[in-house]
Amino acid sequence: MNLTYQILAAVVLDLLVGDPRWLPHPVRGIGRLAQWLERPMRRLIRNEKAAGIVTVLLVVSTAGVSVWGLIYLARLCHSVAADIVSVLLIYTTIATHDLARHSCAVFRALAAGDLEQARRRVAEIVGRDTAHLDEAGVARAAVECVAESMVDGITAPLFFAILAGPVGAMMYRAINTLDSTFGYTNDCYIRFGWAAARLDDLANYLPSRVTAPLIGCAAAILGRRPVQSWRILRRDGRKHASPNAGLSEAAMAGALGIQLGGLSYYDGERLEKPAIGEPIVPIAAEHILATNAVMFFTLALFLALGLAVRIGVMHVWYVWRINA
Repeated sequence: MNLTYQILAAVVLDLLVGDPRWLPHPVRGIGRLAQWLERPMRRLIRNEKAAGIVTVLLVVSTAGVSVWGLIYLARLCHSVAADIVSVLLIYTTIATHDLARHSCAVFRALAAGDLEQARRRVAEIVGRDTAHLDEAGVARAAVECVAESMVDGITAPLFFAILAGPVGAMMYRAINTLDSTFGYTNDCYIRFGWAAARLDDLANYLPSRVTAPLIGCAAAILGRRPVQSWRILRRDGRKHASPNAGLSEAAMAGALGIQLGGLSYYDGERLEKPAIGEPIVPIAAEHILATNAVMFFTLALFLALGLAVRIGVMHVWYVWRINA
């Protein structure tokens, strides 16, 4: 089975079963490895930034070598075994099903009029304080979560899977996990987490810039606001604190005709985020479902584009080798 079919099988598997909690997940192992390495690296290397760089190199290389080794061992048994392992490894790096499942749980609670349950559900997927959010605040948090997570949870791992197979996808997931573990700006991690944060920004740079325009294309297919999506992307895409996450959020806000950003609280601290988008319609629970619909179509467009480019490049490479 070539890589194209492995990626397609992994996407289908994720859409069908998601991430069962009972299933051991490589990302959890990556996170534990990163946390385990932190103390000895800080002790051995006095310069915090250097210690963080070494930690990042160790974790990312370990993830890549481990995946390569698993596939190599599986291939020694049988080529089919190697295909199965490759599909399973790529599948673990994608989170489309889980993003939809968690956000739909928020929608169902809002639709049932259970605001307290909706707050609890959205607290599972966002870092902000949710105890005092109203219905619009809960819906906004869920929409922002899905819009921001489309890149690091869906399109970026697929980008690296298309580029470098299961090894590339898992190395990307290691980078993303390191950023989630160390990429903070507090006193503890401002220097140690520098490498993790910068490498995550670099890894997401191209995937985010391919994904955001495709959100407008998905909006066109769904009869939403494609022109508004591209306009808000250009105008507001760089207002976000992240150089990448704001692009997909702006494109989504434009596609749905809503405004994201604004006031949030984190650990009791007030944070006024830049407004992204225009409040053509007030944000409501149904926008969570609309966001998921855009997400699924964006996934399909990204996959079609990425695999088409891969097949084209491979064909050109094959012809060049034949004629060389």
